[in-house]
Amino acid sequence: MANAKSDPLFQLIKSLSKSEKRNFKLYARRLTSNEDAKFIKLFDTMDRMAAYDEYLILQRAPVTKMQLANMKAHLYKQVLISLRLKYTDISFELQLREQIDFARILYNKGLYMQSLKLLERAKGLASQYNQDIIVLEIVEFEKLIESQHITRSLSNRAEQLATEASELNQHIQRKNALSNLSLKLYGLYLKVGYVRNEKDRAFVEAYFNANLPSLEIDKLGFDEKLFLYQAQVWYYHIMQDFPLCYRSAQHWVDLYEEYPLMKKISPGPYLKSYHYLLDTLFYLQHYSKFGERLDKLSHDIESGEIMLEGNTETLAFMYLYTNRINKHFMEGTFSEGVSEILPGLLDMLEQRRPGLDSHHILVLYYKIACLYFGSGDNLNAIAYLKKVTDCREEGLREDLQCFARILHLIASYEEGLDEHLDYQIKAVYKFIVKMNELHQVQQEIMIFVRNLGRIYEYQLKEEFKKLRSRLLLLSEHPYEKRAFLYLDIISWLESKIENRPVQDVIREKFEKNKR
Repeated sequence: MANAKSDPLFQLIKSLSKSEKRNFKLYARRLTSNEDAKFIKLFDTMDRMAAYDEYLILQRAPVTKMQLANMKAHLYKQVLISLRLKYTDISFELQLREQIDFARILYNKGLYMQSLKLLERAKGLASQYNQDIIVLEIVEFEKLIESQHITRSLSNRAEQLATEASELNQHIQRKNALSNLSLKLYGLYLKVGYVRNEKDRAFVEAYFNANLPSLEIDKLGFDEKLFLYQAQVWYYHIMQDFPLCYRSAQHWVDLYEEYPLMKKISPGPYLKSYHYLLDTLFYLQHYSKFGERLDKLSHDIESGEIMLEGNTETLAFMYLYTNRINKHFMEGTFSEGVSEILPGLLDMLEQRRPGLDSHHILVLYYKIACLYFGSGDNLNAIAYLKKVTDCREEGLREDLQCFARILHLIASYEEGLDEHLDYQIKAVYKFIVKMNELHQVQQEIMIFVRNLGRIYEYQLKEEFKKLRSRLLLLSEHPYEKRAFLYLDIISWLESKIENRPVQDVIREKFEKNKR
């Protein structure tokens, strides 16, 4: 029997807001004959269900098992049509598509001049909003009309359209090359995380340079610049060159200030530009700029500056909460984060889960675990770390999986859950070796944890000091320092040495070094 995850219609119905459901009912009942239509009753039946159950549908809806597949397909189409009608007035892309459809209808009626006039207006609007692919589609349609019918619109019309199409194709080819590069770099990041040595660095650098097309920045349009800055952000992110990553993320944000109309048309990448700018400021530990940018992002979202619906609402939720947690990490206010952020976050996470991919869910789980760990709540930290380590989906942030396992070991030790510590250590070590991820930082931590059972209590403080000294040296290493952003093990060691909460240690450092 199908379930909620496998039934597209049920997922679609459950994704509808109250206003969208009301709009569907008005659309479906626009004709008197539809008042008692079976597909409307099927909609009501599925809407009232908490989980998809075909048996209950056949019991409650006026449809037989033989009719169900066709009825569901019909209902699915009607829901999509109602959504298209609802959002045409506020969606620029839908308005453009509607104008092109109208032009096609006029063309099929033989009203060529009317069709061309409509296409010309649509092309002007699409050009204003940098929609090169739609502009090219319109130009190709204009070429079709001009080549098949004597419109006498302009004496040099053919040459104009040919030149226009050629220039658009060049823009689109560059955009495709840059978007492919950006996507592949993002996939590489999800798979392996960051460069770990000179061999990794040389590979990523060669890959980036080989796939970066020859460019003149002044000749690039909005989309080309957007994908160029995205690709640069991922490249410098993977290379752990955070100053240059910050510069590229700032260019990405500034692009939307240069093209303010695109905030409405392309809100998803705008939200991402701010998130990666904040992410880089967090890595650089630049607190004042981080706070300013986070306030700006919050204002844009809450004031309606960015049009939020569906996917963009999910992105806004994820980016706001991720960076609010990061702010607590920087300040060392873990307990405040648990009380102020987590209740709303956990409730929203449950609501937004269908729209989140596995990668972003794992990142949120890890950050929640760190927030609990920093506040001293080791049991809840362990619970959320298990959500990360229990994920069996391949190709998802092996670096995150690695540090989740190490933090699980430390939290278990802190909580006194050491009866299975030897088994856990072997399992973690085996995982790290398998993924070829054993950095010196991880080696030092694993050796220390493995020897805990052989260290007398009166020797612990001295051993903590020794490990701290070794890790301080590694914290300046170009390929090792990244580990300390996953897990502030040095502050934890200092908390053990000084016998005080780890969040007090981090808070003290923050007050001393904030800029």
